[in-house]
Amino acid sequence: MVWLWQGYLDEQFIQLEDLQDDANPNFVEEIVTLFYSDSARLIHGIEQALESNPLDFNRLEACMHQFKGSSSRCMRTFQQVKQEHAILRRKLETYFQLARQAGTA
Repeated sequence: MVWLWQGYLDEQFIQLEDLQDDANPNFVEEIVTLFYSDSARLIHGIEQALESNPLDFNRLEACMHQFKGSSSRCMRTFQQVKQEHAILRRKLETYFQLARQAGTA
């Protein structure tokens, strides 16, 4: 599916796709859906703050701050999942190596 998005998605999204597997086939869709749901609400709040007369700078600042935080949390969550994935992979590789050695003994 990566070829469909070529030129539109960066490497981080492709790495997110790599974390999806048969055990969680909707992983990417769930993460993206949560992000867009949250960001759509915040964008609407930003639009309302910009359209208010007089401008509601407090609401604008709050929405912008939340939007930035939402994007940041998404990246931190992804980085954490990626790190845990790598740790689990190393542990499983060690386990299988030991299991092979025990089988040959």
